[in-house]
Amino acid sequence: MQDNIHNLTRSDDVVIVGGGLAGLFCALKLAPRPVTLISAAPLGQGASSAWAQGGIAAAVAEGDTPEAHAADTIAVGGGLVDKAVALGIAREAAPRIHDLLAYGVPFDRDLEGKLAVGREAAHSARRIVHVRGDGAGAAIIAALSDAVRRTPSIRLIEGLVAEALLTEHGAVTGLQLREAGNFAAQPVLLAARTVVLATGGIGHLYAATTNPHEASGSGLAIAARAGAVIADPEFVQFHPTAIMAGRDPAPLATEALRGEGATLINGHGERFMAARHPLAELAPRDIVARGVFAEIAGGRGAFLDARRALGARFAERFPTVHASCIAAGIDPATQAIPIAPAAHYHMGGIAVDDRGRSSIDGLWAGGEVSSTGAHGANRLASNSLLEAVVYAARIADDIAGRTIPSPARLSDVVTPRGGAPDAAAVKRLRTMMSAHVGVIRDGDGLAEAVRSFATLEREATSIAVCNMATAALLVAASAWNRRESRGAHFRSDHPADAPALARRTMTTLSATREVADSLTERPLSRTAQPIIA
Repeated sequence: MQDNIHNLTRSDDVVIVGGGLAGLFCALKLAPRPVTLISAAPLGQGASSAWAQGGIAAAVAEGDTPEAHAADTIAVGGGLVDKAVALGIAREAAPRIHDLLAYGVPFDRDLEGKLAVGREAAHSARRIVHVRGDGAGAAIIAALSDAVRRTPSIRLIEGLVAEALLTEHGAVTGLQLREAGNFAAQPVLLAARTVVLATGGIGHLYAATTNPHEASGSGLAIAARAGAVIADPEFVQFHPTAIMAGRDPAPLATEALRGEGATLINGHGERFMAARHPLAELAPRDIVARGVFAEIAGGRGAFLDARRALGARFAERFPTVHASCIAAGIDPATQAIPIAPAAHYHMGGIAVDDRGRSSIDGLWAGGEVSSTGAHGANRLASNSLLEAVVYAARIADDIAGRTIPSPARLSDVVTPRGGAPDAAAVKRLRTMMSAHVGVIRDGDGLAEAVRSFATLEREATSIAVCNMATAALLVAASAWNRRESRGAHFRSDHPADAPALARRTMTTLSATREVADSLTERPLSRTAQPIIA
C-alpha cells in the first residue's frame, strides 16, 4: 500500500531503502512480515536493474553446474573473488530463478518449454536467462513492482531520498529522509532499528554513465558516514561503447554489434584495437574501454562503425540501439556512432557478510550498494542481478529470525543542509571523476581528485552534494592507495599487478579522510600505505 512519510515518524517494520531488484525482492521475501519500502523514484523508475539488457546468470541448463559458473566468476575477478561466496551464489541461482517465475517474470523458454539460455562473454556455457532477448531488467522490475503493490504487508513510500543514516553506539536508530527534488523541504526523521539499504550504485558520479540519475552513491555515502566498513570502492566497471550524443545517462551500443562485425575507429577512420589485443574489438571489456579512452584522450575521438557490417540491416537487427541513434540525429546505417566508455557497475560498496549484514548492527545491504566479494576486481556478465536476488533472499531469511526492538523517537536531524545542489560543483565533480578516477588512472590525477573531493565534502552547502563528494572520495582515495593495475582498476603509473596486493580493500571514511589529509599537507607525498585487509 502507498503511504505518506509524514504520517510515520517511527516504525517497528523492517525499513528497506531502494526500489530496485534487491529492495523489491527482499520486501516480497519478508512477507507477511510488515515492511516499509522507501523509493526515491516511482517503482519501476530510477533503478539500474530495470535497464539491464543482459539477463541473469544461472546454471539451469543440462550439463552446466554451479561449480563451473563459480569457476568462471573467479577467473575474471582479478584474484579477489571470494570463492566461497561465488560458489554459494551459483548454487542458489536456480531456486531464485524459480522465485522470480512465481512472481510473474516471463523468462524466455525454448520449444520444449524449458528456460532458454544464452551465452555471454567469459561464460564457459550457455547460462543467461533472458526476457524477450534484451528486456530482462525491465520485465523483472515490472513483475516485482506489481507484486509489491499487491502485497498488503508492504507499506510503500515513493518520492523520498535517504540522506543520512542515524546510529547510536554502533547500532542503527533510524533514517533522515527528504522529499526527492524538493531541497527546500524539511527533513523527516524515521526511527527504525532494522534497515536494509538497496540504493544502487555510483554511476552518476561520472560525467558519462549508463546508470539512472538516482545512482549517485548516496547509500554508500550515508553508510560510510555512519561508520560502516566499505569494501573495494576503487573497482568500477566501465562499458566501452556508450553512445555520446548529449544524453545523460548515455544509451548503450550493445557489445553484440561488435560480435556482428562492427569495428572501432578513431576520427581519422583508423581501427585502433587490433594493435592492442589479438581479439581486437572482441577483447575483454576493460581492455576495449581503455583503448577507446586512449583515443579520446589523444584527441582523435572514438566511433563504432557498423556501416559495412550491418548497413541497412541495422534497424531490424538492433532496433533499440537504432532508435537511440536516430533520436540523437545519427543514422547508424550510414554514419559511425560516436562513443565513449561510461561508468556501468560498481564492484565495491558496503562490506557485508554472507547474510548481507554490514559492520553496523541493524544495517543490511543488498544489490549494487553492497560488496559481497562475489565480483572481485571485475564483474562477470549477468552476475549482478543474480547476486541481488540471492542476497535479498538471504537478508530476508536473516531478519525473519530476529525480534526487532522498538525504536525510540528521534528529535535531532543529522544536518539541515538541504539546499539545492550547486550545479557547477556537481559538474566539476563528475568531470574530475571521469578524467582522474575513470578508465585510466595515475597517482597525480588521483591525488588531485582526492584533495578536491575532500574540500567539497567539507564545504558543500547541500547534503546531496556532500553525499556525492563522500562517495567520490572513497573511490578516489582507495584507487590512489592501490598502486597496481588489477581488473577494472588500471594505473598507467603502475600498469602491472602486484601479487602482494591481491587482497580486498577494507576501509572506512575516517581512514579515507586521513589519506586526503596527508595529500593536502604533502601534495607530492607517496607515503600513505594501502588500506588492504
